[in-house]
Amino acid sequence: MAVKKVLLYPDPLLKQVCTEVDVVDDEVDDLLQDLVDTMVDAGHSVGVAAPQIGALRRAVVVDVSHSKLGKKQKNHGLICMVNPEIIEREGETIVREGCMSVPEYTGNVTRAERIVVQFLNREGKLQVLRSEGFEAIAIQHEMDHLDGKLFLDRVSSLKTDLFRRKK
Repeated sequence: MAVKKVLLYPDPLLKQVCTEVDVVDDEVDDLLQDLVDTMVDAGHSVGVAAPQIGALRRAVVVDVSHSKLGKKQKNHGLICMVNPEIIEREGETIVREGCMSVPEYTGNVTRAERIVVQFLNREGKLQVLRSEGFEAIAIQHEMDHLDGKLFLDRVSSLKTDLFRRKK
């Protein structure tokens, strides 16, 4: 559909809790395609959530298959999720995360190593997906956006765990 402008912190829309999608219809499919187009256009992104483009709906896309870390691990390719919910978490790891909405910084964040997530796909069918490693981390990161959370909210110490990106 279209590449959308990514909202930047401290835009107040990024702190809003998104509403559930009642029906996966053409409008929702268009939103998912906008998310995919925006992610691909960025060139370096492995995921985008609807609130990052100003849509307060529970929808995210993730695709780690083209990233350095994603190529090294098993992944599911492009995943389009509506109303995603993590139903199992296992393990814990600290990872350095960045975000298109916070382009100047990265930070150390604690995430589950493995997750099981259920969601509606683009056809509105319930899916259950097991994910681990970098893909699981990317899914958790994008899902945080649906609850108005940024990785900045998960950094233990802004003094020791937040880093300015090198230009």
